[in-house]
Amino acid sequence: MTNSMSNVEFVKALIIQHVRPHVIDIIDQHQIGFEVDQNEIHLLLLALKNAGWIQMSYLSAIDWPGENKFEVVYVLFNWDKPVYVQLRTKIDRTNPVIDSIIQIYPGAKYYERECHEFFGIAFPGNPDHHKQLILEQWDDIPPLRKDFDPKAYSDRKFPQRTYTEDYSLSNSESTKVEKRKLRKQRAESLKGGKKQ
Repeated sequence: MTNSMSNVEFVKALIIQHVRPHVIDIIDQHQIGFEVDQNEIHLLLLALKNAGWIQMSYLSAIDWPGENKFEVVYVLFNWDKPVYVQLRTKIDRTNPVIDSIIQIYPGAKYYERECHEFFGIAFPGNPDHHKQLILEQWDDIPPLRKDFDPKAYSDRKFPQRTYTEDYSLSNSESTKVEKRKLRKQRAESLKGGKKQ
């Protein structure tokens, strides 16, 4: 095994053999990131997998409403050359579609489902990408989009509560103190008294 910095350089050289990334981020000695075109993702994932990056660690998205884009992020790991590789690509936010990668990383099936559920991104090629995974019976826009309004959703879905300034504590602090004293007395009686 070589040192971490040469592993980062190895990944950089591997990616540059195949495409010209828009951005190369050497995050630290254990992480490198690349921003590439959407149509280059499958080529790079296959190249990385063949070079030993066999673990799909994560797949998610970032919402950039000001750019009308979603940034899809793939994170891979190689156990022999311990470097995390981050591939990022921007897709249209109005019609967010990117082909599934389950043919390359079968475990991405659930990441794609989660990404669809929370951002609304479609993954053609994944037969289950549209099925709900976490948010049962969700009927609003995906909740991790920045234009989702949690207060409006809550107001629409849950009854409004009013609170008055007059209230009484059902479990006041003095009651808690009494309960602690009783627990301490009981514990001491079980031990045969307090230790000296």
